[in-house]
Amino acid sequence: MNDSIKRKKLWVFASGLIAGMALMMLVYTVGCSFYAKNGNANNNTLSKPKESVDSVLDERANKKIDTIYKILDSNYVEEYDVNDTREMMYAGLVAGIGDPYTSYMTADQFERFSEDTEGEYEGLGIIVSVDEYNRIIVVAPFDDSPGAKAGIKSKDCIIKVDSESVYGDKLDDAIKMMKGPKGTTVTITIYRESETEGDRTFDLEIIRDKIEMQTVKHRMLENEIGYLRITGFERVTLDQFKEAYNDLKANGMKGLILDLRNNPGGLLDVVINITDIIVPEGTIVYTEDKNGKRNYAKSDKASIDMPLLILVNGGSASASEVLSGAVKDLGVGKLVGQTTFGKGLVQNIFNIGDGSALKVTIARYYTPSGVCIHGTGIEPDYPIEMSDDLAAEISMLTLEEDIQLSEAVRIMLKEYLQ
Repeated sequence: MNDSIKRKKLWVFASGLIAGMALMMLVYTVGCSFYAKNGNANNNTLSKPKESVDSVLDERANKKIDTIYKILDSNYVEEYDVNDTREMMYAGLVAGIGDPYTSYMTADQFERFSEDTEGEYEGLGIIVSVDEYNRIIVVAPFDDSPGAKAGIKSKDCIIKVDSESVYGDKLDDAIKMMKGPKGTTVTITIYRESETEGDRTFDLEIIRDKIEMQTVKHRMLENEIGYLRITGFERVTLDQFKEAYNDLKANGMKGLILDLRNNPGGLLDVVINITDIIVPEGTIVYTEDKNGKRNYAKSDKASIDMPLLILVNGGSASASEVLSGAVKDLGVGKLVGQTTFGKGLVQNIFNIGDGSALKVTIARYYTPSGVCIHGTGIEPDYPIEMSDDLAAEISMLTLEEDIQLSEAVRIMLKEYLQ
Protein backbone atom coordinates (compact mmCIF):
# COMPACT_ATOMS: atom_id res chain seq x y z
CA MET A 1 0.00 0.00 0.00
CA ASN A 2 1.55 3.35 -0.99
CA ASP A 3 1.96 6.23 1.45
CA SER A 4 -0.76 8.42 -0.05
CA ILE A 5 -3.37 5.68 0.32
CA LYS A 6 -2.19 5.01 3.86
CA ARG A 7 -2.48 8.66 4.75
CA LYS A 8 -5.93 8.84 3.23
CA LYS A 9 -7.12 5.80 5.20
CA LEU A 10 -5.60 7.17 8.36
CA TRP A 11 -7.32 10.51 7.86
CA VAL A 12 -10.70 8.81 7.28
CA PHE A 13 -10.15 6.74 10.41
CA ALA A 14 -9.08 9.62 12.65
CA SER A 15 -11.59 12.14 11.32
CA GLY A 16 -14.37 9.60 11.75
CA LEU A 17 -13.41 9.13 15.37
CA ILE A 18 -13.41 12.87 16.02
CA ALA A 19 -16.72 13.34 14.23
CA GLY A 20 -18.23 10.43 16.12
CA MET A 21 -17.12 11.78 19.47
CA ALA A 22 -18.47 15.23 18.66
CA LEU A 23 -21.78 13.82 17.54
CA MET A 24 -22.15 12.05 20.87
CA MET A 25 -22.30 15.47 22.47
CA LEU A 26 -25.13 16.57 20.21
CA VAL A 27 -27.55 13.66 20.32
CA TYR A 28 -31.24 14.23 20.91
CA THR A 29 -33.97 12.08 22.38
CA VAL A 30 -36.30 10.20 20.07
CA GLY A 31 -38.22 7.69 22.10
CA CYS A 32 -38.35 7.55 25.87
CA SER A 33 -41.89 6.26 25.92
CA PHE A 34 -42.48 6.81 29.64
CA TYR A 35 -41.22 10.39 29.78
CA ALA A 36 -42.91 11.39 26.53
CA LYS A 37 -46.21 9.91 27.70
CA ASN A 38 -46.12 11.90 30.93
CA GLY A 39 -44.93 15.17 29.42
CA ASN A 40 -41.75 15.24 31.47
CA ALA A 41 -39.08 14.55 28.91
CA ASN A 42 -35.60 15.65 29.80
CA ASN A 43 -33.72 18.27 27.80
CA ASN A 44 -33.18 17.10 24.22
CA THR A 45 -29.40 17.16 24.53
CA LEU A 46 -27.17 15.03 26.70
CA SER A 47 -25.83 16.63 29.85
CA LYS A 48 -22.17 17.59 29.63
CA PRO A 49 -19.98 14.67 30.67
CA LYS A 50 -17.43 14.97 33.42
CA GLU A 51 -14.70 15.07 30.79
CA SER A 52 -15.10 17.22 27.70
CA VAL A 53 -14.54 15.87 24.20
CA ASP A 54 -11.18 17.69 24.17
CA SER A 55 -10.03 15.88 27.30
CA VAL A 56 -11.19 12.49 26.02
CA LEU A 57 -9.43 13.08 22.71
CA ASP A 58 -6.30 14.65 24.17
CA GLU A 59 -2.97 14.54 22.41
CA ARG A 60 -1.95 11.32 24.16
CA ALA A 61 -5.15 9.52 23.13
CA ASN A 62 -4.86 10.68 19.52
CA LYS A 63 -1.23 9.58 19.42
CA LYS A 64 -2.11 6.15 20.79
CA ILE A 65 -4.94 5.68 18.27
CA ASP A 66 -2.56 6.72 15.49
CA THR A 67 0.07 4.25 16.71
CA ILE A 68 -2.40 1.38 16.95
CA TYR A 69 -3.72 2.07 13.47
CA LYS A 70 -0.22 2.18 11.94
CA ILE A 71 0.71 -1.14 13.57
CA LEU A 72 -2.46 -2.76 12.23
CA ASP A 73 -2.09 -1.23 8.79
CA SER A 74 1.53 -2.35 8.47
CA ASN A 75 1.28 -5.81 10.02
CA TYR A 76 -2.24 -7.28 9.97
CA VAL A 77 -2.16 -10.11 7.43
CA GLU A 78 -5.81 -10.10 6.33
CA GLU A 79 -7.94 -7.47 4.61
CA TYR A 80 -10.13 -5.38 6.90
CA ASP A 81 -12.67 -2.56 6.70
CA VAL A 82 -11.67 0.74 8.31
CA ASN A 83 -15.35 1.52 8.89
CA ASP A 84 -15.69 -1.64 11.00
CA THR A 85 -12.79 -0.61 13.22
CA ARG A 86 -14.30 2.83 13.64
CA GLU A 87 -17.71 1.45 14.61
CA MET A 88 -16.08 -0.89 17.13
CA MET A 89 -14.22 2.07 18.61
CA TYR A 90 -17.49 3.91 19.23
CA ALA A 91 -18.99 0.77 20.73
CA GLY A 92 -15.95 0.37 22.96
CA LEU A 93 -16.24 3.93 24.24
CA VAL A 94 -19.81 3.27 25.38
CA ALA A 95 -19.03 -0.20 26.73
CA GLY A 96 -16.33 1.36 28.90
CA ILE A 97 -18.91 2.60 31.42
CA GLY A 98 -19.66 -1.02 32.32
CA ASP A 99 -23.46 -1.05 31.96
CA PRO A 100 -24.72 -4.00 29.87
CA TYR A 101 -27.91 -2.07 29.03
CA THR A 102 -26.14 1.02 27.69
CA SER A 103 -24.81 0.44 24.20
CA TYR A 104 -23.92 1.91 20.83
CA MET A 105 -25.91 0.78 17.78
CA THR A 106 -24.70 1.06 14.21
CA ALA A 107 -27.18 2.34 11.62
CA ASP A 108 -28.11 -1.24 10.65
CA GLN A 109 -28.47 -2.33 14.26
CA PHE A 110 -30.63 0.70 15.07
CA GLU A 111 -32.85 0.01 12.07
CA ARG A 112 -33.42 -3.55 13.27
CA PHE A 113 -33.99 -2.37 16.84
CA SER A 114 -36.61 0.13 15.64
CA GLU A 115 -38.43 -2.52 13.62
CA ASP A 116 -38.44 -4.86 16.60
CA THR A 117 -39.97 -2.28 18.94
CA GLU A 118 -42.56 -1.22 16.38
CA GLY A 119 -43.46 -4.84 15.70
CA GLU A 120 -44.01 -4.21 11.99
CA TYR A 121 -41.85 -4.44 8.87
CA GLU A 122 -42.01 -5.63 5.27
CA GLY A 123 -40.34 -8.91 4.42
CA LEU A 124 -40.74 -12.67 4.84
CA GLY A 125 -41.85 -13.07 8.46
CA ILE A 126 -39.22 -15.49 9.71
CA ILE A 127 -37.06 -15.55 12.84
CA VAL A 128 -33.43 -16.52 12.17
CA SER A 129 -30.30 -17.17 14.22
CA VAL A 130 -26.72 -18.34 13.68
CA ASP A 131 -25.48 -21.84 14.55
CA GLU A 132 -22.00 -23.01 15.57
CA TYR A 133 -21.09 -23.57 11.91
CA ASN A 134 -21.74 -19.91 11.00
CA ARG A 135 -24.91 -20.88 9.14
CA ILE A 136 -28.13 -18.88 9.14
CA ILE A 137 -30.83 -21.10 10.64
CA VAL A 138 -34.59 -20.52 10.70
CA VAL A 139 -35.89 -20.53 14.27
CA ALA A 140 -39.51 -20.35 13.13
CA PRO A 141 -41.71 -18.61 10.57
CA PHE A 142 -44.56 -16.43 11.82
CA ASP A 143 -48.01 -17.92 11.35
CA ASP A 144 -49.54 -17.04 7.95
CA SER A 145 -46.40 -15.14 6.92
CA PRO A 146 -45.01 -15.23 3.35
CA GLY A 147 -42.21 -17.47 4.60
CA ALA A 148 -44.62 -19.94 6.19
CA LYS A 149 -46.88 -19.99 3.14
CA ALA A 150 -43.87 -20.64 0.87
CA GLY A 151 -42.90 -23.67 2.95
CA ILE A 152 -40.03 -22.44 5.11
CA LYS A 153 -39.70 -24.59 8.21
CA SER A 154 -37.96 -24.41 11.57
CA LYS A 155 -34.29 -25.57 11.34
CA ASP A 156 -34.05 -24.78 7.62
CA CYS A 157 -30.62 -23.41 6.69
CA ILE A 158 -30.65 -20.31 4.45
CA ILE A 159 -27.57 -20.51 2.22
CA LYS A 160 -28.38 -17.96 -0.50
CA VAL A 161 -30.56 -14.89 -1.04
CA ASP A 162 -31.17 -14.03 -4.71
CA SER A 163 -28.28 -16.35 -5.67
CA GLU A 164 -25.82 -14.60 -3.33
CA SER A 165 -24.29 -16.77 -0.59
CA VAL A 166 -25.02 -15.63 2.96
CA TYR A 167 -23.32 -16.51 6.25
CA GLY A 168 -23.93 -16.01 9.95
CA ASP A 169 -21.12 -13.52 10.51
CA LYS A 170 -22.93 -11.19 8.09
CA LEU A 171 -26.41 -11.83 9.49
CA ASP A 172 -27.41 -8.15 9.33
CA ASP A 173 -26.60 -8.05 5.61
CA ALA A 174 -28.59 -11.23 4.96
CA ILE A 175 -31.62 -9.91 6.85
CA LYS A 176 -31.43 -6.68 4.89
CA MET A 177 -31.44 -8.67 1.64
CA MET A 178 -34.49 -10.68 2.70
CA LYS A 179 -36.48 -7.60 3.68
CA GLY A 180 -37.97 -5.33 1.05
CA PRO A 181 -41.11 -3.56 -0.13
CA LYS A 182 -44.41 -5.39 0.01
CA GLY A 183 -45.19 -7.12 -3.30
CA THR A 184 -41.58 -7.61 -4.38
CA THR A 185 -40.09 -11.07 -4.91
CA VAL A 186 -36.99 -12.67 -3.38
CA THR A 187 -35.52 -16.12 -4.00
CA ILE A 188 -34.26 -17.98 -0.94
CA THR A 189 -32.04 -21.03 -1.31
CA ILE A 190 -32.69 -23.53 1.48
CA TYR A 191 -30.71 -26.51 2.73
CA ARG A 192 -33.01 -28.86 4.66
CA GLU A 193 -31.07 -31.59 6.44
CA SER A 194 -34.22 -33.48 7.41
CA GLU A 195 -35.31 -33.90 3.78
CA THR A 196 -35.51 -37.61 2.99
CA GLU A 197 -36.85 -37.39 -0.55
CA GLY A 198 -35.52 -35.29 -3.39
CA ASP A 199 -32.82 -32.64 -3.21
CA ARG A 200 -32.02 -31.24 0.21
CA THR A 201 -31.04 -27.93 -1.42
CA PHE A 202 -33.80 -26.04 -3.23
CA ASP A 203 -35.06 -22.56 -4.08
CA LEU A 204 -38.19 -20.86 -2.79
CA GLU A 205 -39.53 -17.81 -4.58
CA ILE A 206 -41.34 -15.67 -2.02
CA ILE A 207 -43.39 -12.49 -2.37
CA ARG A 208 -42.68 -10.09 0.48
CA ASP A 209 -45.55 -8.68 2.53
CA LYS A 210 -46.19 -6.46 5.53
CA ILE A 211 -45.37 -8.40 8.69
CA GLU A 212 -46.95 -7.75 12.06
CA MET A 213 -45.23 -9.64 14.85
CA GLN A 214 -47.68 -11.66 16.92
CA THR A 215 -46.72 -10.88 20.51
CA VAL A 216 -49.97 -12.15 22.10
CA LYS A 217 -51.52 -15.60 21.98
CA HIS A 218 -54.62 -16.81 23.80
CA ARG A 219 -56.95 -19.76 24.25
CA MET A 220 -59.65 -20.98 26.61
CA LEU A 221 -58.69 -23.72 29.04
CA GLU A 222 -60.97 -25.96 31.09
CA ASN A 223 -63.69 -24.48 33.31
CA GLU A 224 -63.69 -21.16 31.41
CA ILE A 225 -60.14 -20.27 32.48
CA GLY A 226 -58.64 -17.87 29.97
CA TYR A 227 -54.96 -18.23 29.04
CA LEU A 228 -53.19 -15.23 27.52
CA ARG A 229 -49.46 -15.14 26.77
CA ILE A 230 -47.46 -11.97 26.02
CA THR A 231 -44.00 -12.58 24.54
CA GLY A 232 -42.90 -8.92 24.35
CA PHE A 233 -44.24 -5.41 24.85
CA GLU A 234 -43.91 -3.90 21.37
CA ARG A 235 -45.93 -1.16 19.67
CA VAL A 236 -48.42 -3.72 18.30
CA THR A 237 -48.90 -5.49 21.64
CA LEU A 238 -51.53 -3.19 23.18
CA ASP A 239 -54.09 -3.76 20.40
CA GLN A 240 -53.29 -7.47 20.30
CA PHE A 241 -53.81 -7.71 24.07
CA LYS A 242 -57.15 -5.89 23.92
CA GLU A 243 -58.37 -8.14 21.11
CA ALA A 244 -57.35 -11.33 22.92
CA TYR A 245 -58.69 -10.19 26.30
CA ASN A 246 -62.04 -9.12 24.83
CA ASP A 247 -62.33 -12.39 22.90
CA LEU A 248 -61.80 -14.42 26.08
CA LYS A 249 -64.36 -12.32 27.97
CA ALA A 250 -66.89 -12.70 25.15
CA ASN A 251 -66.51 -16.46 25.41
CA GLY A 252 -67.31 -16.58 29.11
CA MET A 253 -63.92 -16.32 30.77
CA LYS A 254 -64.24 -16.61 34.57
CA GLY A 255 -60.56 -16.35 35.51
CA LEU A 256 -57.39 -15.25 33.66
CA ILE A 257 -53.90 -16.77 33.62
CA LEU A 258 -51.53 -14.21 32.13
CA ASP A 259 -48.25 -15.78 30.99
CA LEU A 260 -45.19 -13.49 31.07
CA ARG A 261 -42.56 -16.24 31.18
CA ASN A 262 -39.51 -15.62 28.98
CA ASN A 263 -40.84 -12.11 28.22
CA PRO A 264 -37.75 -9.84 28.21
CA GLY A 265 -39.76 -6.58 28.29
CA GLY A 266 -40.16 -3.86 25.69
CA LEU A 267 -41.77 -0.44 25.55
CA LEU A 268 -42.63 1.11 28.90
CA ASP A 269 -45.65 3.08 27.69
CA VAL A 270 -47.15 -0.11 26.19
CA VAL A 271 -46.88 -2.08 29.43
CA ILE A 272 -48.26 0.89 31.38
CA ASN A 273 -51.34 0.99 29.14
CA ILE A 274 -51.88 -2.77 29.47
CA THR A 275 -51.39 -2.65 33.24
CA ASP A 276 -53.91 0.21 33.43
CA ILE A 277 -56.56 -2.16 32.03
CA ILE A 278 -55.78 -4.72 34.74
CA VAL A 279 -55.17 -2.81 38.00
CA PRO A 280 -57.40 -0.37 39.95
CA GLU A 281 -56.67 3.30 40.62
CA GLY A 282 -53.18 3.92 41.93
CA THR A 283 -49.52 4.08 40.98
CA ILE A 284 -48.46 1.59 38.34
CA VAL A 285 -44.75 2.44 38.46
CA TYR A 286 -42.50 5.40 39.05
CA THR A 287 -38.98 6.20 37.85
CA GLU A 288 -36.17 8.16 39.44
CA ASP A 289 -33.29 9.66 37.45
CA LYS A 290 -29.72 10.51 38.47
CA ASN A 291 -30.89 13.85 39.92
CA GLY A 292 -33.61 12.27 42.06
CA LYS A 293 -36.43 13.51 39.83
CA ARG A 294 -39.43 11.17 39.88
CA ASN A 295 -42.05 10.51 37.22
CA TYR A 296 -45.22 8.60 38.09
CA ALA A 297 -47.51 6.51 35.90
CA LYS A 298 -51.04 6.20 37.31
CA SER A 299 -53.98 3.93 36.55
CA ASP A 300 -57.67 4.81 36.53
CA LYS A 301 -60.46 3.14 38.54
CA ALA A 302 -61.36 0.52 35.94
CA SER A 303 -59.70 -2.87 36.51
CA ILE A 304 -59.98 -6.55 35.77
CA ASP A 305 -63.13 -8.00 37.32
CA MET A 306 -62.10 -11.63 37.73
CA PRO A 307 -59.43 -13.78 39.42
CA LEU A 308 -55.95 -13.25 37.98
CA LEU A 309 -52.79 -15.35 38.12
CA ILE A 310 -49.55 -14.31 36.40
CA LEU A 311 -46.95 -16.87 35.31
CA VAL A 312 -43.36 -15.62 35.68
CA ASN A 313 -39.84 -17.05 35.60
CA GLY A 314 -36.22 -15.96 35.38
CA GLY A 315 -36.80 -14.78 31.82
CA SER A 316 -39.53 -12.32 32.86
CA ALA A 317 -37.72 -8.98 32.85
CA SER A 318 -38.10 -5.21 32.72
CA ALA A 319 -41.58 -4.33 31.42
CA SER A 320 -42.81 -7.78 32.50
CA GLU A 321 -41.72 -6.91 36.02
CA VAL A 322 -43.51 -3.55 35.86
CA LEU A 323 -46.80 -5.36 35.24
CA SER A 324 -46.07 -8.13 37.74
CA GLY A 325 -44.98 -5.68 40.44
CA ALA A 326 -48.07 -3.52 40.03
CA VAL A 327 -50.41 -6.52 40.15
CA LYS A 328 -48.73 -7.89 43.26
CA ASP A 329 -48.43 -4.57 45.13
CA LEU A 330 -51.98 -3.47 44.33
CA GLY A 331 -53.42 -6.86 45.32
CA VAL A 332 -55.12 -7.61 42.00
CA GLY A 333 -53.64 -11.05 41.47
CA LYS A 334 -50.98 -13.58 42.47
CA LEU A 335 -47.72 -14.62 40.81
CA VAL A 336 -46.98 -18.27 40.01
CA GLY A 337 -43.63 -19.74 38.96
CA GLN A 338 -40.10 -18.54 39.64
CA THR A 339 -38.39 -15.31 40.71
CA THR A 340 -38.26 -12.78 37.89
CA PHE A 341 -35.04 -11.58 36.25
CA GLY A 342 -34.54 -8.37 38.21
CA LYS A 343 -34.07 -5.55 35.69
CA GLY A 344 -35.26 -2.33 37.29
CA LEU A 345 -33.66 0.10 34.84
CA VAL A 346 -35.13 2.35 32.15
CA GLN A 347 -33.34 3.02 28.86
CA ASN A 348 -33.76 5.88 26.42
CA ILE A 349 -32.73 6.01 22.76
CA PHE A 350 -30.56 8.91 21.58
CA ASN A 351 -30.34 9.35 17.81
CA ILE A 352 -26.83 10.46 16.91
CA GLY A 353 -27.88 11.89 13.54
CA ASP A 354 -26.07 9.61 11.06
CA GLY A 355 -28.43 6.64 11.45
CA SER A 356 -26.63 5.21 14.47
CA ALA A 357 -27.86 5.61 18.04
CA LEU A 358 -27.11 5.19 21.73
CA LYS A 359 -29.26 3.21 24.15
CA VAL A 360 -28.62 4.71 27.58
CA THR A 361 -29.82 3.78 31.07
CA ILE A 362 -31.45 7.00 32.31
CA ALA A 363 -33.38 5.97 35.44
CA ARG A 364 -34.35 3.24 37.88
CA TYR A 365 -37.97 2.19 38.21
CA TYR A 366 -39.87 1.34 41.39
CA THR A 367 -42.98 -0.74 42.05
CA PRO A 368 -45.99 0.98 43.68
CA SER A 369 -44.69 0.04 47.15
CA GLY A 370 -41.39 1.81 46.45
CA VAL A 371 -39.22 -1.25 45.77
CA CYS A 372 -36.52 -1.23 43.09
CA ILE A 373 -36.25 -4.86 42.08
CA HIS A 374 -33.02 -4.45 40.09
CA GLY A 375 -30.71 -7.36 40.81
CA THR A 376 -33.25 -9.17 42.99
CA GLY A 377 -36.41 -9.71 40.96
CA ILE A 378 -39.93 -10.34 42.24
CA GLU A 379 -40.72 -13.43 44.28
CA PRO A 380 -43.79 -15.45 43.21
CA ASP A 381 -46.64 -16.05 45.63
CA TYR A 382 -46.71 -19.69 44.51
CA PRO A 383 -43.14 -20.91 43.78
CA ILE A 384 -43.08 -23.65 41.14
CA GLU A 385 -39.71 -24.72 39.74
CA MET A 386 -39.22 -25.71 36.10
CA SER A 387 -36.05 -26.89 34.35
CA ASP A 388 -34.31 -24.57 31.90
CA ASP A 389 -34.84 -27.11 29.12
CA LEU A 390 -38.61 -27.08 29.61
CA ALA A 391 -38.68 -23.31 30.08
CA ALA A 392 -37.01 -22.86 26.69
CA GLU A 393 -39.88 -24.74 25.00
CA ILE A 394 -42.88 -23.19 26.78
CA SER A 395 -44.73 -22.43 23.56
CA MET A 396 -44.53 -26.08 22.46
CA LEU A 397 -45.46 -27.79 25.75
CA THR A 398 -48.78 -29.49 26.35
CA LEU A 399 -50.76 -28.56 29.45
CA GLU A 400 -49.60 -31.77 31.12
CA GLU A 401 -45.93 -31.06 30.32
CA ASP A 402 -46.13 -27.43 31.43
CA ILE A 403 -45.99 -27.98 35.18
CA GLN A 404 -46.23 -24.27 36.00
CA LEU A 405 -49.32 -23.69 33.87
CA SER A 406 -50.89 -26.90 35.20
CA GLU A 407 -50.30 -25.71 38.75
CA ALA A 408 -51.78 -22.30 37.93
CA VAL A 409 -54.92 -24.01 36.63
CA ARG A 410 -55.10 -26.08 39.83
CA ILE A 411 -54.69 -22.97 42.00
CA MET A 412 -57.32 -21.09 40.01
CA LEU A 413 -59.84 -23.91 40.41
CA LYS A 414 -59.10 -24.54 44.09
CA GLU A 415 -58.69 -20.98 45.37
CA TYR A 416 -60.92 -18.88 43.13
CA LEU A 417 -63.42 -20.88 41.05
CA GLN A 418 -64.83 -23.36 43.54
